Amino acid sequence: MDVFINDVSAILPNRPVTNDAIEDVLGKVRGVSSKAKRLVLKSNQIARRYYALDPESGRLTHTNAQLTAEAVRRLQPYEGYVPGDIQCLCCGTTSPDLLFPGHALMVQGELGIPACEAVTTSGICLSGITAFKYACMSVAAGLASNAVATGSELASSYMRAQFLTPFYDGAADLETRPVRAFDADFLRWMLSDGAGAVFLSTGKRKDGLSLKVSWVDVVSYAGLLDTCMYGGGMKRADGSMVGWRQTEAFEPEALPHRFSVRQDIKHLDIEIVRTMGEALSQVVKKHRLHPDRVDWFLPHYSSAYFRPKFYDEMKRIGFEIPDGKWVSNLSEKGNTGSAAIFIILEELFHSDKLQPGQNLLCFIPESGRFSHGFAWLTVEA
Repeated sequence: MDVFINDVSAILPNRPVTNDAIEDVLGKVRGVSSKAKRLVLKSNQIARRYYALDPESGRLTHTNAQLTAEAVRRLQPYEGYVPGDIQCLCCGTTSPDLLFPGHALMVQGELGIPACEAVTTSGICLSGITAFKYACMSVAAGLASNAVATGSELASSYMRAQFLTPFYDGAADLETRPVRAFDADFLRWMLSDGAGAVFLSTGKRKDGLSLKVSWVDVVSYAGLLDTCMYGGGMKRADGSMVGWRQTEAFEPEALPHRFSVRQDIKHLDIEIVRTMGEALSQVVKKHRLHPDRVDWFLPHYSSAYFRPKFYDEMKRIGFEIPDGKWVSNLSEKGNTGSAAIFIILEELFHSDKLQPGQNLLCFIPESGRFSHGFAWLTVEA
């Protein structure tokens, strides 16, 4: 069966936070401004982002489930659709409120909707697109006549100063242990909060535009490459991981930060672009794609630093897409991880730029252990 996106919604909590106000909201580690902040912000070119935090108290204004549920509620009615009509609810996130039960169950609870299939997808940036793929497959297989997929993040919750203070000094550690400290501090200036949702069904809208989903592909290199971005554990010198359960394996001084979120930036810089080129080449061959068929390219990249690198790699493999076809709102809406592709798509879907017959290529990289997601959508009246 054909699968159509009939609406896309997004929520960015509270007022936008500018670069000079980040530490006012997240707090300063040990009361000292970060030495990495200016360097990272210059590279990523993010000017504004959103946090589900009260800027005065630093307390959460939303849980992840609440933020996600609000995105679902914002989906516009489709032939009488209301959230209670959802047959399959698929929710992806990097940062659920609880280890268990699953995030989708908590979202369903926030919505207070009747019994339905509720599926949680785990991971980092790809958890949103894998939720989307499960939802699409359910509708395409005739297992559900409609489905809602979401991506959401609450990164600010673990970027607050009180989560970082026990284990490193953002100023001093950059001098004594620069790589280790930068890997931890770096992400504070990269990540932000948000949620997005899409409504999928077997029929397209009678008024306005719909997006036909042709395919969704996910390619992982986890069997070949070491972990790069992680939380809830530590990385050994040999590249192996020690999870939070294995506290006896940690050195005593490491215990306070076993739940910290880190990214091996040297490993990232080497592999994220190379694996993207390999994965895209595979997808291009599989679906017999030509760059001229792409009217809009929707890439989620964590930092503007990677935009020209991805462009050059696409050009190298013979799949160059002109810069004018790229759609990104990173600078104004921040890096929202698994929610980012929904938030980009929502802005384009509700603009006046789409025309029937146009094709959209979505691209989502993930640095957890280097995986990439792609989706092909066609505009239909």
